[in-house]
Amino acid sequence: MKKTLTALALSLALTPWGSVVNAEGKTHQEHKPKHTGNHYLNVQLLGVNDFHGQIDVTRKVAGQDVGRADYLAAYLKQRESENENTLIVHAGDMVGASTPSSALLQDEPTVEIMNEIGFDVGTLGNHEFDEGVDELKRLIYGGSHPKTGYFEGADFPYIAANVIDKETKKPILPPYVIKKVNGVKIGFIGVALSDTPDVVTPSGTAGVEFTDETEAINKAAKELKHKGVKAMVVLAHNPIDQTGDQVSGELVDIAKGVDDEVDVMFGGHNHRSANAIVDGKLLVESYSYGTAFSDVDLKIDRRTKDIVEKKAEIVTTFHNGITPDANVSALIKKAEDQVAPIINEVVGHAPALLSGEGSYNGETVLGNIIADSMTEQTGTDFAFMNPGGIRAVIEPGDVTWGELFTVQPFGNDLVTMSLTGAQIKQLLESQWSSEEKILQISGLKVVYNMAKPVGERTVSMTKTDGTPIEPGTEYTITVNNFMAGGGDGYTVLLEGKNPTINVTDLDALVNYFKKRDEVTGAVEGRITKINQ
Repeated sequence: MKKTLTALALSLALTPWGSVVNAEGKTHQEHKPKHTGNHYLNVQLLGVNDFHGQIDVTRKVAGQDVGRADYLAAYLKQRESENENTLIVHAGDMVGASTPSSALLQDEPTVEIMNEIGFDVGTLGNHEFDEGVDELKRLIYGGSHPKTGYFEGADFPYIAANVIDKETKKPILPPYVIKKVNGVKIGFIGVALSDTPDVVTPSGTAGVEFTDETEAINKAAKELKHKGVKAMVVLAHNPIDQTGDQVSGELVDIAKGVDDEVDVMFGGHNHRSANAIVDGKLLVESYSYGTAFSDVDLKIDRRTKDIVEKKAEIVTTFHNGITPDANVSALIKKAEDQVAPIINEVVGHAPALLSGEGSYNGETVLGNIIADSMTEQTGTDFAFMNPGGIRAVIEPGDVTWGELFTVQPFGNDLVTMSLTGAQIKQLLESQWSSEEKILQISGLKVVYNMAKPVGERTVSMTKTDGTPIEPGTEYTITVNNFMAGGGDGYTVLLEGKNPTINVTDLDALVNYFKKRDEVTGAVEGRITKINQ
């Protein structure tokens, strides 16, 4: 039986020297250092963020192969073998927007691989909520699913101090966990992105609320100090940007406001790399998809229990020079074999690369194709596609169902509705409500004047034949259910008339490819940005 949070806290307090307790109350023997008499304890933290279930995907960095779970595992296990005082952690989005070999099996293969690698603690990203809180907990604690049967769950604890059950007003997961390394306590505090309700479907976060990250961290840190913990690490699914010595982003702002007993903060969400000191705290983030990991080295004073030195390295998982982990390779093959009949079906042909890269900033080839597949499927006047939903490119050659799934892995339903021309303009102006995220469109052409203030940037809207969009006229549109629910700040869609569910976005894209001998695309001037 799973322990309650109260029972977990009691277990932590009563755990004998030389062991650590995970979120299920299971006790595991800790790693012993090679030199126990040393005045300082050297601890290594290996961190991953935004893996997104990319268990079998190889990418390129500087022309070399990187990524895949078996290579990531080989790197982590190699580093762990070099320092017995190693803890492996993650900062969220380990599942969700996954490759078909993981996603079609409810991301259980990714969790199995994390278990095999030996992760010690992790937190929640926004994508852990893609299928709702119950499924999130099933992956962590175990349980049955109609598609996959019974699953054992994660062998390590998940922590989240700022995700609160709306009814009980208590965290849905332990806010923190204490790990002991040779008698020295290290407290790990987890926080999820407080903006999660804005970036997942409304059903994904039903029943929970997200509190301020800084306040949640400080509350947990206060409790940890009462337990005698002076070495603290935060796992936060919050972004950080770094260019040279200049750093910015949510994690930077949070770092400036949290308790100074916090020494290290792992970030995520924006798939960037960072390694910087902010307000005396070491902030790290290591790209995404298993293409890199963070190696953080700590020196802890055995007498004071404080972290007295800290440094980090961001390590790229180049395939050259390392052998993939055999056990993880076997888990990947097992998952691939299970889904092979589905994902290997050829559904079309692309004579050239179809890319959606750059869709946050303007029109793209793949963005146009996806939007066109939506209007073709539903017969509406226009379609709008959020750029964050385009997750991969389509390589030249035969196109498989699995490739299209990787492009649109969320299984969002298409939703049709009616909006006035004025509401469509309001929808377009929502593109700058937080960060720029240019909608990919079908059936119309738009001119934006970026020199004008938000709310006035849409200076021209016409149908593709040049007919102006009239403010008082109603038009039919198609969006996905993420947008229809107000996701990404597109709240005007909640006012749409006659909302009707259609097929999934993936089905529409597959149908689009199947109807053509080959699919080509181009940037056609649907979106024009001026600055005057």
